[in-house]
Amino acid sequence: MRAPMGVQTRVAARDRSVSRREGVFAMPDRRTFILALSMLLVGCVSQGGDDGGTGPSRQTAPAAGTSPGPPRPNAHDALIDAVERRRSVRAFTGEPVRDEDVALMLWAAQGVTDARRGLRAAPSAGALYPLEVYVASAEGLSRYIPGRDEMRRTSGDDVRQALALAALGQSFIAQAPVVFVITGVYSRTAGKYGTRAERYVHLEAGHAAQNILLVATRLGLGGTPVGAFSDDAVRGVLGADDGETPLYVMPVGHPA
Repeated sequence: MRAPMGVQTRVAARDRSVSRREGVFAMPDRRTFILALSMLLVGCVSQGGDDGGTGPSRQTAPAAGTSPGPPRPNAHDALIDAVERRRSVRAFTGEPVRDEDVALMLWAAQGVTDARRGLRAAPSAGALYPLEVYVASAEGLSRYIPGRDEMRRTSGDDVRQALALAALGQSFIAQAPVVFVITGVYSRTAGKYGTRAERYVHLEAGHAAQNILLVATRLGLGGTPVGAFSDDAVRGVLGADDGETPLYVMPVGHPA
């Protein structure tokens, strides 16, 4: 659902030529991100009613003896809209995904939201944060660095086709303009939680993946989480060591 004219719901524009010196991609200013995300999630108030459209519409009282039922969310609420519209998308146009949109999805997955306490956008057992997030595109492969809020280039090769092959030949992965890969480092959580660590890491990966998909939906994009792949093959594409376990491959782009 589109916001009324005059309400800004787009991520603040920035220079698309992301700095690539020394293989590091600078991310947009944190305040810009927080402002943009708040605009996306807060949405706008509903119009109508006797107040000239500046307040919530009036509700009709339920008839005597009837149950009012569960409260219905405001149709203009951006977060509810994203939840309602999210679908698994496996067909993409050739339109590229903007750098600032990739940056916002990465931040929604693992970005720092409380610098003083080091807390991130997705909940983590013990705030131990065992996840790593990679993004592959035609320009190469990068790893997200939450503490610096930047993408660090790890390879200049386009590895999307290799990821598709590692995912049992699912060709739509190679056709997506960007592919996110989430891995887990169980040892970061195991020191505190022992044998429960694997479960907690998997739960956290689900939180991060859903954040990516909801923000993608709000940006007019689509994607799907893929779990059918060879762990060793994906690990090899990423150049990750044995301590990282691939958990999600997530192609994202403009729905065809």
